[in-house]
Amino acid sequence: MTESTLIAQSADDAVHELVAARYGEAARAALAGRADSEAQASCCGPDDVAAFGGLLYSDAERAGLPEAAVLASLGCGNPIAVAELQAGETVLDLGSGGGIDVLLSAQRVGPTGRAIGIDMTDAMLELARRNAAEAGVTNVEFVKGTIEALPLADASVDVVISNCVVNLAADKAAVLAEIARVLRPGGRIGISDVVADDGLSLAERAARGSYAGCIAGALSFGEYRAGLAAAGLTDIEISPTHAVADGLHSAIVRARRPADLPAPDRAALARVLPDPEATRALAVLDADASGGCGCDCGPGCC
Repeated sequence: MTESTLIAQSADDAVHELVAARYGEAARAALAGRADSEAQASCCGPDDVAAFGGLLYSDAERAGLPEAAVLASLGCGNPIAVAELQAGETVLDLGSGGGIDVLLSAQRVGPTGRAIGIDMTDAMLELARRNAAEAGVTNVEFVKGTIEALPLADASVDVVISNCVVNLAADKAAVLAEIARVLRPGGRIGISDVVADDGLSLAERAARGSYAGCIAGALSFGEYRAGLAAAGLTDIEISPTHAVADGLHSAIVRARRPADLPAPDRAALARVLPDPEATRALAVLDADASGGCGCDCGPGCC
């Protein structure tokens, strides 16, 4: 292992610690039936409409879930609404948090299907497993791991979903390569994520909100499309749904793995995506900044 690789791993560990601290606090709050953590602070977009959290799910979806699963919902959309899940499919949720999307996926794929959640935060994994037990859902599994190095076999899932988590990874080339690796031929993604207008620089994105709050680390529309294409995915669609900050949007990201996909070209991915070192630097700056919700509009803004 080279010195540069060790340095990069150490920097990624620092990013993981920053993100885990924020979302671990939210998990502990949800476990206690509270919604007073920094990550759970109400956060609105420019139109004074809730941009993150459980209110982005329908009343019917929330009604069938444990309260703690809804309290711990910190995403920017509802990937289940667009994933078109079918009975018998295997679904993977990247950064599954308190388990809301895994539990909803398990309902859609039924007893012959399976829903897997990957999360690196012990408190979130504890919360998700408790929520699954309370909901009586058995076709689920919650696994500790990072989205840059998924602990799953090649071509092992039909659908990859995620809710406002890809933006939190410093090495997005690794994330997209891993998504392509674990998808079965013909498999697809249905991801909710924060996406920036193409004209915004990394510094301008960081000026609009925090890294751990899902703003500063967002890819642009063009970067996301180029990254998915470089990973070998096809039928790429990125559709904004609502604004989360000036020039930043929650968006639904769709793509499909072709039947004849070779191993992802990580060098090609690195060429079209922001340098992980620049992204890690934003996270380090974020660690020294003051708290607040992701869009820096203050608690209770909606």
